[in-house]
Amino acid sequence: MIDTNIFIEAYKRYYSFDIAPSFWDALLQHAENGNIISIDRVKQEINSFHKNDELSEWANHYFAQWFEPTDKIEVLRTYQEIITWAVQQGQYFEAAKREFASAADSWLIAFAKTYNFIVVTHEQFHPNSKSRIFIPNVCHAFNVPYVDTFDMLRRLSIKF
Repeated sequence: MIDTNIFIEAYKRYYSFDIAPSFWDALLQHAENGNIISIDRVKQEINSFHKNDELSEWANHYFAQWFEPTDKIEVLRTYQEIITWAVQQGQYFEAAKREFASAADSWLIAFAKTYNFIVVTHEQFHPNSKSRIFIPNVCHAFNVPYVDTFDMLRRLSIKF
């Protein structure tokens, strides 16, 4: 399950389309092989942050079929469980809870937990965070595995 920040960071920095087209080809190949997916809400975030650029074009044209819908009842139930957990966590500010509930992050974790996927994100575990609910913090609470881009590339044996 690929988080928005994986696509955006790769595009903006180390794997831009003009420098590392093989990165994007590898994502497509592994998506076709059933190893990589993301969710509709990640696609929405890409489209809202990157209107009409190469990344949004790639997401909407090439990767579109691998953005899974989050409106499945089993995902909704898990999402509710995750949001209930977040609301009950006294360490986080209310603004952090609202942001988490509205962002793709909560849905990404819900989808991964529901279908036993690994979340791929650049975010790090921050147990003392108050102003933001980080994906790894929630993954830790719900026993959802997570890795970063480089771990994903190694696990999939992707070489450039």
